Amino acid sequence: MSKQFTVPPVVFPSGGGVNPNVGNINQRRVPTAPFQPSSSAIPFMAFDMGSVPSSSGSLGGTISTSAVSASASFEDEEPLLDELGIHPDQIWHKTRSILNPFRVNLAAHKDSDLSGPIFLYLSFCLFQLLGGKIQFGIILGWIVVSSIFLYVVFNMLAGRNNGNLDLHTCTSVVGYCMLPVVILSAVSLFMPQGIGVVRYATAGVFVVWATRSCANLMVALADGVEEHRGLIAYACFLIYALFSLLVIF
Repeated sequence: MSKQFTVPPVVFPSGGGVNPNVGNINQRRVPTAPFQPSSSAIPFMAFDMGSVPSSSGSLGGTISTSAVSASASFEDEEPLLDELGIHPDQIWHKTRSILNPFRVNLAAHKDSDLSGPIFLYLSFCLFQLLGGKIQFGIILGWIVVSSIFLYVVFNMLAGRNNGNLDLHTCTSVVGYCMLPVVILSAVSLFMPQGIGVVRYATAGVFVVWATRSCANLMVALADGVEEHRGLIAYACFLIYALFSLLVIF
């Protein structure tokens, strides 16, 4: 037997079966006003377009004033080479004084610097490179060792109380007296490779030239080492003979 269920009747509201609370879905929405932030939450500043020309005029005046002050400050600035401690006139004066090994210009070498020695070292490396010898690291290492060696030898000869020649001055003197060796390196590019006697004799002349210049400068810059001139000259001879071996071999 089938059981019968009682179904309640369905009652539709008036208006075509559409819920009046929902309304028509296709009905166009009314546009709302844009969001207006609260003045208490976010402060806004009023912008007056009339004040733009005056402010721009004042800004232009400020820029012109700052430009004038900047140009005046640039004119008062020292040249870049002077700020770096590089004085080409002084370097040329010291280099030219080495050309005469018999006359020491003590006034030119009282103020020691490393700009001229670095230029001569780079020139020496360049001439060696043109000769097919890449010796940048070797030359730099020998320069440091030779400067320390001459500094130690001089202070041992002068004594602890009389040694008034610092390492900076020794490096400057050794560097400027490298000029004969640099010239030897440039001359060796045009010398024949087969004749060994000529190369040795030419190298000996330039080594004696560099030794005499360095020894005279060391004795002139220091006090109380005149009696040790021979020993200082021997130390300088070892230094520049070592550099000349890089050229002739």
